[in-house]
Amino acid sequence: MEKQNINFDFVSFVKIAWSKRKLFIKVWIATVVVSSIWIFPQPRFYSCEVSLAPETNDMSNASGGLASLASNFGINLGNMASQDAIYPELYPDLFKSPDFIVSLFDIKITTKDKKISTDYYSYLKEYQRENPFAYPFIKLADMFADKESRPKKFNSFMLTKEQNKIKKKVEENITCMIDKKTSVVTIKVQDQDALVCAVLADSIKCRLQSFITEYRTKKARVDYEYYSKLCAESKATYEKARQLYGSYSDSNQDVFLASYKSKQEDLENDMQMKYNLYTAMNTRLEAAMAKVQESTPVFTTLKSASVPLKPAGPKRIIFIVVWLFLTTFGTIAYLFFREIKDK
Repeated sequence: MEKQNINFDFVSFVKIAWSKRKLFIKVWIATVVVSSIWIFPQPRFYSCEVSLAPETNDMSNASGGLASLASNFGINLGNMASQDAIYPELYPDLFKSPDFIVSLFDIKITTKDKKISTDYYSYLKEYQRENPFAYPFIKLADMFADKESRPKKFNSFMLTKEQNKIKKKVEENITCMIDKKTSVVTIKVQDQDALVCAVLADSIKCRLQSFITEYRTKKARVDYEYYSKLCAESKATYEKARQLYGSYSDSNQDVFLASYKSKQEDLENDMQMKYNLYTAMNTRLEAAMAKVQESTPVFTTLKSASVPLKPAGPKRIIFIVVWLFLTTFGTIAYLFFREIKDK
């Protein structure tokens, strides 16, 4: 009997909803009109993706089998056997670093129609299209905002309010994702212009490679600069000793006194010692140079940047359909609770 009552109540409610079909039609028309007025003026944006596979330094080849087995369960052990403090899993966090975001401000961009050619910071600040319905609020905010001139160099340690606002825009426009199984890094960039979108994706990929390369080779480059300085000093010392020995030998060619010969041998020995030191430093310098080359990571580009042909959003039809669903559900809920209240 309870089941029959439930069925009866449900059928009764369907009949009530059908009797209110004009209400649903009015709600749908209003929803389509309002959502269209809001979504269609929204600026279109484009999306571009690049993918690359970074090289990892393994401390032991023996861990390869374990890492391969763990990858079958979605676990990556690469960072456990890596000598790097910044391994691929931390790249998304790197994209949130103020230093890295601020370094993107000076990227030179040109729009597809060639009308705008400037740096990325000025482009986000002055040339972004907005929804016309948002213009009054934007103008009102600009009236109370402090006017700031573009600095010659940005200080990521102390950003102004406007610079921090641009930084947040950049963070919203770029996304970094990492596949934990394969360590493939995917960089996704969104922008209102198709060419700017592709240029940014390629530039950010290059900036990421440069940042990781600089980090990986930092110690090796410091060692190289140190041995380069020592090599230059030892070479200068050796050349000075060689000139002193040559001058003394030329000035005393016909002298056969033992004291002169003894001093000549001392100068020759000193020159030979300085030459041996110079040779040793030169060998160290070559080894340091090879270490820099060995520490330089290799990135394999799996998917290059290309200018998108179609906008990625906003999805206008999907937006309207979602709002139609929500208003329909809200109208049904309203009729349901009103029916309960009446009873």
